[in-house]
Amino acid sequence: MIDFHSHILPDIDDGSSSVDESLRLLGMSAEQGIELICATPHFYPDHEDPESFLRHRAHAWEKLSEKLDENSPKVLLGAEVYYFSGISRNDMISDLRIEDTDLFLLEMPFNKWSDAMVREIVELNDRHGVRVMLAHVERYLKYQERGVLDYLLENNIIIQSNAEYFLDWKTKHKALRMLRYGQIHVVSSDAHNMTDRRPRIGEVLSGIPTEDAEALRKNAEAVLNG
Repeated sequence: MIDFHSHILPDIDDGSSSVDESLRLLGMSAEQGIELICATPHFYPDHEDPESFLRHRAHAWEKLSEKLDENSPKVLLGAEVYYFSGISRNDMISDLRIEDTDLFLLEMPFNKWSDAMVREIVELNDRHGVRVMLAHVERYLKYQERGVLDYLLENNIIIQSNAEYFLDWKTKHKALRMLRYGQIHVVSSDAHNMTDRRPRIGEVLSGIPTEDAEALRKNAEAVLNG
């Protein structure tokens, strides 16, 4: 299984606070069958420039990578990039894709998006060598007009949901319905720590019908391979 969204790099954002915690997060992920995990620390364009972010990410990865062993999931470096006006035309976008892929994990504001913002998501996805994955879709749905998600799906935006959406009894049935209707493509951990935001993909796969779990596995492979 593949985890496309996590905050397992140490000491770079509000995720893992130490190398030790990162190793515990990776160990828990491995126990749940995660073979590949994307390390996607937050990139906020108002806080730092891409060059600075990439330096900090490289430093965090250097500290962690020297402690990994053969039992750890493979790690691909990426970013969870917060939307900004003009993102579809920015020259640094390619450097913020998930390593060795064309996947670009995009976090949107938690409010109603303008028509221009929605169009820009599609324009970003239309760039050569970029496929947009919309992070934790469930956090935005209540703010958007009907039809926004359908428009994004029609324009080949990849939709990611967090594991908790499938685990919360209040939203589990909606999450499964969205998966079956092709409105959610992949589930990810969005893991930050070992307490209230730990890896839980394994709980999802063991707690839903077998055919749905298999669909999530196949979707993840298909997304990774383009």
